[in-house]
Amino acid sequence: MNLLESIKEKARKNQQRIVLPESDDERTLQAAEIIIEENLAQVILLGNKERIEADAERLGLKKLGKAEIVDPKSHAKKESYIQLMLELRKSKGLTYEEASRLIEDPLYLGTLIIKAGDADGEVAGAKNATGDVLRPAFQYVKTLPGISVVSGAFLMILKDKEFGDDGLMVFADCAVHPDPTERELAEIAVATARTTKAIAGIEPRVAMLSFSTKGSAKHAMVDKVVNATRIAKEMAPDIQIDGELQADAAIIEAIGKSKAPGSPIAGKANVLVFPDLQSGNIAYKLVQRLAHAEAVGPVLQGMAAPINDLSRGCSVSDIVNLVAITANQSQKV
Repeated sequence: MNLLESIKEKARKNQQRIVLPESDDERTLQAAEIIIEENLAQVILLGNKERIEADAERLGLKKLGKAEIVDPKSHAKKESYIQLMLELRKSKGLTYEEASRLIEDPLYLGTLIIKAGDADGEVAGAKNATGDVLRPAFQYVKTLPGISVVSGAFLMILKDKEFGDDGLMVFADCAVHPDPTERELAEIAVATARTTKAIAGIEPRVAMLSFSTKGSAKHAMVDKVVNATRIAKEMAPDIQIDGELQADAAIIEAIGKSKAPGSPIAGKANVLVFPDLQSGNIAYKLVQRLAHAEAVGPVLQGMAAPINDLSRGCSVSDIVNLVAITANQSQKV
């Protein structure tokens, strides 16, 4: 069973309620049909019921009747969600009129449904820009306790099974935060370890990467990684984390033993945490292209509930896969 198949199987065994706000997108409806047919999640579609039913008939979709449909303009919980918005944003001066308007935006409604406990996660971005997807998430769902930064992880499936866990590695942050502070870098490391366990089902061994291994070079950029490693260990003493490590020392056993003798991670890492977005993004793209690796993601992490962003060029299968991943993230067992 490959990684995506195992992710889907885990989603089936513990179904989560996933919001799809972009019901006016044909790919979203087609993906919802597959998600329902494969029992990957309980689907909540946001949009006008009559329009969704008409689109489903036109597209030959037979399963959408099993989805929960919530019309942003008119539904039973509209007023309670408005009141929740007002409570959460009262310090920002949100008015009733503004809340009444925002709650009719599917991207805002989706986050309020999650915040109220009526859904477990959301997948959007097929028609909306990343900023539009994440803005309401930051305002209402917010980040996990102890985490102040959202980051993006890629599951890297390598042809060479020598690396990581049978060829599976996780890279972060490759998508979101350009230049994290020491504390933020530590938070990214902890969040990525949790993502690795929740989605890939493997025990994370986290390497904090640098151009130095255990003091081989001196520079403020190295100090940042050293301090981030210390903070990460304090935040999550149960997670295996070590640094600072050069990339070869992190993933090649002989080099790890030579450069960092006694390190529990050197030569064995399956999670690579990069010191900044520039290095992380470059690295995952190089590995993807030169090693012909499959890059699954980005998986957004650090939110109090999983809200994942699609590329606007996504395929139907991309949406289905990201819903399964989101369902894995939201599982509490």
